[in-house]
Amino acid sequence: MLFNSLEFLVFFPTVVIIYFLLPHRFRWVMLLAASYYFYMCWKPEYVVLIMVSTLIDYFAGLRMGRLGRKTKRRKYLLLSLLANIGLLFSFKYFNFFSESARLLLAEFNIFYGSPVLDVLLPVGISFYTFQTLSYTIDVYRGARPPERHLGIFALYVSFFPQLVAGPIERSTRLLPQFLEKKSVDVQRMADGVRLMMFGFFKKVVIADRLAVYVNNVYNHPDDHSGLTLIVATYFFAIQIYCDFSGYSNIAIGAARVLGYDLMTNFNRPYISRSVAEFWKRWHISLSSWFKDYLYIPLGGNRVGRWRWHYNIAVVFLVSGLWHGANWTFLAWGMLHGIYLMASTWTRDWRDRMWRLVRPSGNERLRLGLSIFITFHLVLFAWIFFRANSIGDAWVILQGIAETSLTNFKLDIPAGFHRENLMFAWFELLLAGLSVAVMAFISHIHRNQELRLFMGGRARWQRWAVDYALILGIFLMGVYEHAEFIYFQF
Repeated sequence: MLFNSLEFLVFFPTVVIIYFLLPHRFRWVMLLAASYYFYMCWKPEYVVLIMVSTLIDYFAGLRMGRLGRKTKRRKYLLLSLLANIGLLFSFKYFNFFSESARLLLAEFNIFYGSPVLDVLLPVGISFYTFQTLSYTIDVYRGARPPERHLGIFALYVSFFPQLVAGPIERSTRLLPQFLEKKSVDVQRMADGVRLMMFGFFKKVVIADRLAVYVNNVYNHPDDHSGLTLIVATYFFAIQIYCDFSGYSNIAIGAARVLGYDLMTNFNRPYISRSVAEFWKRWHISLSSWFKDYLYIPLGGNRVGRWRWHYNIAVVFLVSGLWHGANWTFLAWGMLHGIYLMASTWTRDWRDRMWRLVRPSGNERLRLGLSIFITFHLVLFAWIFFRANSIGDAWVILQGIAETSLTNFKLDIPAGFHRENLMFAWFELLLAGLSVAVMAFISHIHRNQELRLFMGGRARWQRWAVDYALILGIFLMGVYEHAEFIYFQF
């Protein structure tokens, strides 16, 4: 079930009403049933994968809770890791590695028919796999006791607002909330609905409108050159941010209506002063997961220089692979790893050069340059993330590199002007205005959450914002039931 669908507009209010009418002791049953139904709307049989993962990790957690020493717990942690990663590998990565092995062996004149699993990728498998793995690792470490209520644990794994695209919650944060009795809080519910509307605005007004242009250019890169490729790349940077942060806004807002707090997943990432800061602001739940469960266990930065480089490379290689079984995602991940290593290598040199060029300081100028450079490093990496193949990425890069005054013109892709050319330019103008509105809203509440900022406004101001968002969504939204980008991961 898509958030941006009529089904969800019926499903969610129904869940909220029933949830608060039921006694507290029955609410987990209703939420669990609603979460499984929500997931089964895509492919009913794949809910079995969630159930299997839930049962294995529930059992592993109970067994580890009865054992005092980590050495004795280790076999149950391995059971959880092998089962969950095995399911993830089978459905998401088997064909990729099988085909890659076939192509590699073919270079040495060794030919064989690579086996192929003809299965659809289960929606959100990477998200709920990482969420349940964090639980078993926390129990193994002794960070929390095992959850003995199977139903509550199953709800933690499958909670529908964040089931298919995060945020990836920690058991230490979310599980205790399911045991608390939630009461109707009108202000909290209003804050949640307002956050959901902001998310819908990002998705259907901005991201889905830009997607029409981006998809036409990136799916046919040979047909375009110059400014068209540049504009499509900038558009994709905005599209993926609005699409993914829009989903997170809806998920966090929906959970808040029900009385639950999910972690913040985005914090204005495109104003980052470095790539390291970007990863503290972008997809925070995933980057913090890798930090806590992979980077620090590998040794983090508390090791020698070359081992630290190795740790960075492993983390970003896995991060790229987590996003998809394609060489484009691996290239994207490794680019970010190289950025981080290069930033460390050149830090002292950059400081000396800045003092040489601007001996009087002017930190505001340096801040602006840092943001500009960081954004364009991220933008360059997005080309590989969005391209359908490494070959397409090179075509796009070549087209951008060959941009000159002779081909510095903006094409309107055929699929973008649905009625006529004038309508296409109007769509571009509307997209630009929508981005400006989103940027303005993000700027004015930059130092606090939207709910806290709006809570300090007069009633007429809150209502004006609410009605403006509603009108914007209904009048300017693109309603083609486009999936969120991160559903494919």
